[in-house]
Amino acid sequence: MPRETGKKVVASNRKARHDYHIDDTYEAGIVLTGTEVKALRQGRASLVDGFAQIDRGEAWLEHVHIPEYFQGTWNNHAPRRRRKLLLHRAEIDKLAGSTREGGYTLVPLQLYFKDGKAKVEIALARGKKHWDKRQTLRERQDKRESDRAMSLRTNR
Repeated sequence: MPRETGKKVVASNRKARHDYHIDDTYEAGIVLTGTEVKALRQGRASLVDGFAQIDRGEAWLEHVHIPEYFQGTWNNHAPRRRRKLLLHRAEIDKLAGSTREGGYTLVPLQLYFKDGKAKVEIALARGKKHWDKRQTLRERQDKRESDRAMSLRTNR
């Protein structure tokens, strides 16, 4: 059987880019049980309420919803259990220092398979104020309108 290659996105948290200023991103491995991997391979997960935190020198992913595997037996996993993230010690120390400063949080952006291994992209992020969100939406709308005007001009 050929080995899986490439990147297959299972879930992405699009709302996180709207709600937070993303300062830095990290790719982390994730410790999963067998039924969690099977549920992910079916493309079923939700990162909406998820966050990561550093606890006693280890990185943990909290409140990420991976639904139970349909063909699982009595040893199926809990959908919102705490999952360990696999990062280098230097990365964990850097993230712990940044989140301790205040104003920063760790937010999962994507859950995907990379060369057959489950990975999660986490971001070091600062929360946006309400006016920041409105300004971002306004800039996006202005860019869309200018692109539309330019495409009409070039089509003539």
